[in-house]
Amino acid sequence: MPFYRFPVRGRAALAVSLGAVLAVTACSGAGGNARVDPVEASGDGVLRVGLILDNTGGNAFLNAPQLAAAKLAIQEINAAGGHKGRPVELLPAHPDQEAAGQAKDLVAAKADVVIGPTDSSHAAAAVDILSHARIPLISPANTAAALSGIASGGYYFRTAAADVAQGPVLAKLAKDAGAASITVVYQEGAYGKDLSAAVTKAAQQSGLTVLPGAAFKPGAAAEAARSAAKASPDAVVLVAREGAQGALAELNNSGLRGSKILLSDGAFARYGSGLPSRALDGARAVVPGQLPTAAFQGKLLAVDPSLKDVSYAAETYDAVTLAALAAARAQDDAGRSIAANLVPVSGGAASGRTTSDGTPSAGTPAPGATAPPAPCLTYKECLGGLAANPDINYDGESGPVAFDANGDITTAVFSVFTYGPENNPTPTVRETAGHSS
Repeated sequence: MPFYRFPVRGRAALAVSLGAVLAVTACSGAGGNARVDPVEASGDGVLRVGLILDNTGGNAFLNAPQLAAAKLAIQEINAAGGHKGRPVELLPAHPDQEAAGQAKDLVAAKADVVIGPTDSSHAAAAVDILSHARIPLISPANTAAALSGIASGGYYFRTAAADVAQGPVLAKLAKDAGAASITVVYQEGAYGKDLSAAVTKAAQQSGLTVLPGAAFKPGAAAEAARSAAKASPDAVVLVAREGAQGALAELNNSGLRGSKILLSDGAFARYGSGLPSRALDGARAVVPGQLPTAAFQGKLLAVDPSLKDVSYAAETYDAVTLAALAAARAQDDAGRSIAANLVPVSGGAASGRTTSDGTPSAGTPAPGATAPPAPCLTYKECLGGLAANPDINYDGESGPVAFDANGDITTAVFSVFTYGPENNPTPTVRETAGHSS
């Protein structure tokens, strides 16, 4: 039976402000820009992939789907001939160590590319180590908007969209439902502040009236809920993580319930009896990524029959596949060659498709740029395409990728869930923000 992934609640660490962290690494990392700099082959002929699995405690279960997806991708790459006729290797992972320690071990193990970490707050430490070693890092899960500007020398990429990419989708859902006005109630912190601003901007651009919003601290949302109710909006967007259930209860007490409610990914959960009956009946929530197909889930279960969750599996699978395609395009397994070829094999562009706030761009190519080629959907198919065209367009299990000049994806796919009278969600439609490759 297919199973759905549910974003982890309480991942406050993912939303921390990265200002201080980025400041530490602003002058470190490799010089130049590995995404576009010319490079000569320097690999040893064996493509080695490393993983940083940084989930511990209650989130440790997130390691399993990423490991299974990496193993699956490498199995399929090797079945198609590997890299230049030699098997691609998956290096041992050490999730018992902190991210920086894992990065150092992977450098010592001669990794050519590293996939991870999950937690946005761990990215800077890993980037600092790996970029000095000229090893690209592709995260399947980092979503903090500030990482779009991290100083990595061009060695940082991610197959997950920044949190703020869901802003236009939330605004669109409100407008599509007939709302003329919205308000945003958001949890204090970088995640709430940044995404609230993205929703507000998108709503204004779409012609919606944005009524005064309100911030709250977890467990203290009553005043924010009353303020939102006083504004009498047609729709309320709740941007929250661990404070979501309490905020929803207060919104319900204030008369804001049901189909008026839109939830950010951090607020998405199965609430059931934890909220009053019908409190979320008709409410909608957005979840990054598209639901994994039954076929993909079956392949993952064949790798790990004990798998219970598929969070970040598709993004991990695509990260490994893209790295192998980049090495194939370069005919070289060195990290510098992989970093220099990730953008063209993704169907992206290293200029003309960036934004200043981490949101997917509108997709307007740079002057003189051509549209990306038709998508190829597997490593084997894309490898065949490379024989005819050095620029291919890999669209994988997580959807289109199309890296931009920041290493960000320029098309963000979201699954939309609708809640029933028992306050539990069911997948309904899919929405896309940014350009379609």
